[in-house]
Amino acid sequence: MNKTISCGNMTDEPKITETQSGKKKAEFSLALNRMKEDADFPRFIAWEKKAEVIEKYCHKGTKLLIEGHIQTGSYEGKNGKVYTTDVIVDNLEFVGKKQEAAEVRDNNDFMQIPEGVGEEVPFA
Repeated sequence: MNKTISCGNMTDEPKITETQSGKKKAEFSLALNRMKEDADFPRFIAWEKKAEVIEKYCHKGTKLLIEGHIQTGSYEGKNGKVYTTDVIVDNLEFVGKKQEAAEVRDNNDFMQIPEGVGEEVPFA
């Protein structure tokens, strides 16, 4: 089984791109606390509708609960083969209150988060 559940805060603004075929892609990292004082910062990738949600509602500091699966890959870099490990987002939930999410971004073009989104953790 390849499944991971992560909860953390976005470390920066998401990077939104589109493939040549027009598929929307969002890349971002979450700060995930370990049992001690350390943290990990894995990279997450969301596609299509989930990428649109990330683009509209998520910004640096947004707390998310993500269910996903791990995907490895590689590409040729300047110094040889580079290996990657990413978490592909299957489901995401906002964690925290709607007001907290809205305060993360203060631009005038912010779209309102729909009622009920982010007010409860789906499993506690």
